[in-house]
Amino acid sequence: MTVKKTQQNLSTTLENTEQVLGGLENSLGNDVEASLLEIAENSEANDGLPEGWVRATLADIAMWGSGGTPSRKNADYYSGEIPWVKTGDLGPRYVTAATEFITEEAVKNSSAKYFPKGSVALAMYGATIGKTSILGIDATTNQACAVGNPIESVTSTEYLYYFLKNEKDAFIAKGKGGAQPNISQALIKAHEISLPPLAEQTVIAQTLDTLLAQVDNIKTRLDAIPKILKTFRQSVLAAAVSGKLTEAWRGDNAYTGITQHHSAPSVWRAVNINTVIEYVTSGSRGWAAYYADEGSLFIRSQDINKDELDIVDAAYVCLPEKAEGRRTKVKKGDLLVTITGANVTKCARVKTELNDAYISQHVALIRLKDTTSANFIELVLKAGNAGRKQLTDMAYGGGKPGLNLQNIKDVEFSLPATEEQNEIVHRVKELFAFADQVEQQVKNAQGRVNNLTQSILAKAFRGELTAQWRAENPDLISGDSPENGSAELLLAKIKAEREALKKISKPKKKTAVSASSEKGTSK
Repeated sequence: MTVKKTQQNLSTTLENTEQVLGGLENSLGNDVEASLLEIAENSEANDGLPEGWVRATLADIAMWGSGGTPSRKNADYYSGEIPWVKTGDLGPRYVTAATEFITEEAVKNSSAKYFPKGSVALAMYGATIGKTSILGIDATTNQACAVGNPIESVTSTEYLYYFLKNEKDAFIAKGKGGAQPNISQALIKAHEISLPPLAEQTVIAQTLDTLLAQVDNIKTRLDAIPKILKTFRQSVLAAAVSGKLTEAWRGDNAYTGITQHHSAPSVWRAVNINTVIEYVTSGSRGWAAYYADEGSLFIRSQDINKDELDIVDAAYVCLPEKAEGRRTKVKKGDLLVTITGANVTKCARVKTELNDAYISQHVALIRLKDTTSANFIELVLKAGNAGRKQLTDMAYGGGKPGLNLQNIKDVEFSLPATEEQNEIVHRVKELFAFADQVEQQVKNAQGRVNNLTQSILAKAFRGELTAQWRAENPDLISGDSPENGSAELLLAKIKAEREALKKISKPKKKTAVSASSEKGTSK
C-alpha cells in the first residue's frame, strides 16, 4: 500500500471512530437530562434513591468467602487438576482458566475453598486491589481473592460484577498499608450498595452489556491505530530513501540496483557511509567514576527513544580536564546510534547545541564531514529497507545483540542531489507531523473512552440509565412480591430467610444431665 493510500485510510479510520465515539457521548448526555428529572420526581421518599431502590451492603446480596495457599513446601499439592485462581488471573470479564492447579489433598490441608461457576472474585491485596472477574469455571482461590456468590433471589452474577467494577476506585481508596495496601473481607461485606429491584437489575446489566460492548469496539479500533502508524512511518522512510517519495517531483522513473541492498533512481549515486564521515566512535568504559548530580550531560542508549533524543531521566558526569572520554563530546548535527542491547540500531540526530554532552559505551557517535546531508543520512539509518536493515543484519549476539564501529562504516546507501535531499526531508517532516497529529488524537480519544466507561458505570448505579424503563414499568418496581417489586421487599425477604435459618441451626440448650453424659453432642 502506498504512503498516500495509508495516510487516507488512517484519516478515514480515525474520523469514523471519532464519529461513533461522539455519537455515543451525545446519546448518553441527552439521556442524563431526562434521567435526572426522572430521579428527582421519584426519590423524595427514599433518601435520594430512585423509586424502588434501597440501601444495602454487599453482605446482603452475596455469600462471601476467601481462599488460601497450600504449602509450597509440598510440590505434590500443585500437580492436580483443580483450578487455583490468584489475583494475577483477574481482570478479564470471565476467568476460564487458571495459571496453577492443585490437588484435592491440597484443598483438604489448606484454607483453599471451592467456589462455584458464576461467583465474582475481587482482588484484596497490593497493586491488584479492585480487579474483578467472574469465575467462568468452578475453582479454588488464594487468600488474596474475596469471592462473592450472588444470592439468586436478590441479585445476579452480572449485576454484582458490574457493581464491583464500578467500585474499584472506592476499594483502592480504602486500601490500608504501605508497600502492599489491602482491603479486608469484612470491609467488602460492609461496603454499601444502592440496590434496585431485581427486574431493574436485569435491565441495567443488559444495558451495560450493550453500551460497554460499543465502547470496547471503539477501544479496539483506537488500539489498532498505533501499529498502523508505526508501519506508516516506516513506509514513509522506505519511500524516502528509495526515491519513491519524490518520484513525481524528480520526473525520472528510471531505477537501478546501484547498491547491493536496494534499487534507487539512476540519477542517485552509490555511497559508503565511511566516505562521508569524519569519524565514528563510541563512549569509553569506566564512566561510573565520573557520575555526578550535575555537570555535563551523559547520553545513554535509553535516551535514544523512538529514534529521537529523548532525555527523560538525565544523567550527568564531571570529567577531569584530560579525561580520555572528552573525545566523545557531542556536537549539533552529530548522528547517534545505539550499539548494544534491546535498543540496538535506534538512531537520533542531535538537533540543538547541548553545550557539554558525552556518550556512553553503548552509543556510537557519527560525525559527518559536511552536515549538509545529515538530515537525509539520518533517514537512511532509520529506514527498514536501508541502513537499519543492514545494521540489524550485522548485529551479533543473541540475548544482548551488539554492533561494532566497523559495522557502521560498512553501511551503503544511495545519495540524491542536495536539492532532492531537501525535498525528501521536507516531505518526510510533513508526513511525520501528520502521524504525530493522529497519534495525539488517538491518545485524546482513548482518554475519552476511559472516562466514558467510568461515566456509563456511574450512571448505571445511580439509576440514570433506566429512568425511562422505570417510568414504563411501575408494576415491576413497586409491586407487592419480591420477584415483581421493590428492592426493599427483596432485602426484607432475604433477611427474614437468614433469621429463620439462624433459628433452625441454633442448637438446643443441654440439660445438666445430658451435658455431663454427652459432652460434645446435642439433643
